[in-house]
Amino acid sequence: MTLRPLSSLAAATAVAFLFHTSVVLADGDKPQLPKPEPKPKTSGEQSGIQSRDEQIYSLGYWQAKGGAYTEAIQTLQTASNPSDPRIMTMMGFALRKLGRMDEAMGYYAKVLAADPARTTTRQYLGEAFLQLRQPEKAKEQLAEIARYCGQACEDYQLLSQAIAQFEKTAG
Repeated sequence: MTLRPLSSLAAATAVAFLFHTSVVLADGDKPQLPKPEPKPKTSGEQSGIQSRDEQIYSLGYWQAKGGAYTEAIQTLQTASNPSDPRIMTMMGFALRKLGRMDEAMGYYAKVLAADPARTTTRQYLGEAFLQLRQPEKAKEQLAEIARYCGQACEDYQLLSQAIAQFEKTAG
């Protein structure tokens, strides 16, 4: 008789864990891992271009996140839609990591002019301001992120941690 309540408790815990994990791990610009089955093509050549750009973005993203910034830039520059906000955000990220701040800031500005609610771009822009030793501007980006997705979202948490680390080492 004690096994049934324990099983129900275990099942409820597993469901709660899975739900919580999916929320915590969500990241709007993180590319999806490749799926074993390809998506069916719906609109001919346009679908092929989008699929190719998706692959370019995914490769460029992981190159940049892995520290291969020059390679990421080269990959991202091959996209057929260079104005895709994800492509532009990762271009800014890679350029910033290479110390090419003016170019990076230009990409971030273009993305946010088109879509002010892109919190990942704001997170990276805030990190750029920290590199430029402008923590107040980073905090402005943090406030904007909170406005769009709240304080519990990943972009807010990451920039908040970066600001705290900056203040710890600067002070």
